[in-house]
Order: sequence, then C-alpha cells, then structure tokens
Amino acid sequence: MKVLLASDVKNLGQAGDIVNVKEGYARNYLLPKRLAVTPTAGNIARIEEDRKKREASAAAHRQRLGAAVAALEGASITVKAKANEEGHLFGSVTEKEIAEALRAAGHQVVEAQVLLAEPIRQLDRFRVPVRLADGFEATIDLWIVPEDA
Repeated sequence: MKVLLASDVKNLGQAGDIVNVKEGYARNYLLPKRLAVTPTAGNIARIEEDRKKREASAAAHRQRLGAAVAALEGASITVKAKANEEGHLFGSVTEKEIAEALRAAGHQVVEAQVLLAEPIRQLDRFRVPVRLADGFEATIDLWIVPEDA
C-alpha cells in the first residue's frame, strides 16, 4: 500500500516521501497515529507546503546559531576560585560555573553545551569548546583567577 508520510518515520522515510508499506502497518500504525496519509493531490500539496515551512524555519534557526557562534567565538570570561599559593584550586571549575559565567556575559549557553574533558583544577588560561548544536561550535578563552585577586 502506498502512503504519504506526514512526519519523519525512523527506518522508513522523511515527511513528504511516498513509500510502499504493508497494508496492516499503514492501517494499524501509520494512519491512526497520523504519521502518514493517503497520497492524494491535496495531501501532497499540503505536506509539501509544510515541508517548505519547516525548511525555512530550520534555515532561520541555523542563521541564529551562526550568529550566536560568531558572538561567542573568542569570548573571554573570568571565573574566580579559591586556590593555594601554587595555583591549585580547592575543588574544581566545572561546566556549570563556565555556563553561569557565559550567561552573566550575555550568552545563552546551558551547562551541557560546554565541553570539558575533565574539571579544571588549577589557575591558568584555558581554551574551552562550546557546542551550541551539531556543526555550530565556538572556542572561548577561560581565565581561572584566585578569588582574592
């Protein structure tokens, strides 16, 4: 049975594709869950219009991400931490503190977007990657300074 996919279906196809599936799969799963519709001319036009809207929205989202990466690239932030005379921290600086410092500097970043191989445990300058989405990554300069400085 041929059906027009209204949504992306894993291992079957993308929205707007006309696929051939078993009748029971279409009747019992795809059609009741509105993942697919019968491939009439009206449905094809409506699905194609929806696909164009999604593509335009995705392009605008990619443009916003590109602007955010450009603003974030090379940004320099400072995090204060307690440290001993040798520069070793009492504790560590983690993704959470870095994300908070970035938000304080006006960047919309969440903790999961900050990519640290391991927590930072010494005073120094670090280059930290921040991945906003797949393909949209920036590197920031992170300065860890003593609290009393």
